[in-house]
Amino acid sequence: MLINEELKKYIEENIFPVYDKNESAHGITHIKDVIKRSFDLVDENELDVNLNMVYVIAAYHDIGHHIDPKTHEIISANMMLEDKNLNKFFTEKELIIIKEAIEDHRASAKDNPRSIYGRIVSSADRNNTVEACLRRTYTYGKKLNPEATDEELFLRAYDVLKNKFGEDGYAKYYFKDSKYEKFLKELRELLNDKDKYIETLH
Repeated sequence: MLINEELKKYIEENIFPVYDKNESAHGITHIKDVIKRSFDLVDENELDVNLNMVYVIAAYHDIGHHIDPKTHEIISANMMLEDKNLNKFFTEKELIIIKEAIEDHRASAKDNPRSIYGRIVSSADRNNTVEACLRRTYTYGKKLNPEATDEELFLRAYDVLKNKFGEDGYAKYYFKDSKYEKFLKELRELLNDKDKYIETLH
């Protein structure tokens, strides 16, 4: 992918380190995965978009998670917009689209993303392997309730995953995404057998 080298250097040196403040489920490994997944979606669907914008949206989308997980999409969008270093790479109109896409990335959002950029990063933000999904949900549950037993965390994760990825789950995807479709099939099969789900986590 042809990303502006100066922009890439700025993000890697100044934005990526901020993710050390987040817990691991929303840390730099996750961010790099969302960047890669975003570019994969652009390729697979042959989307005509500004790749520098896609890169920045993915790079900033969880940056404010350590401040407040519940409103992190708003915080992250504002942190991006306040970063005047980006003015040399994007127009004012492009920065507004980037801001809106970051605000729109949450799977639990009631409305669909306002632009193709929001739909790309929202889709890329979904897990695409069962192992990563289970680990991420368990890790975040542990952060919320450090005193919980493994059994309690497993059951919490089951309810969260069923609500998000089950047949009537709220997580949407907007493009052809062969990896996500495979993941969804495997995870739903696991969630439909609660005993097997518990056994898998043990």
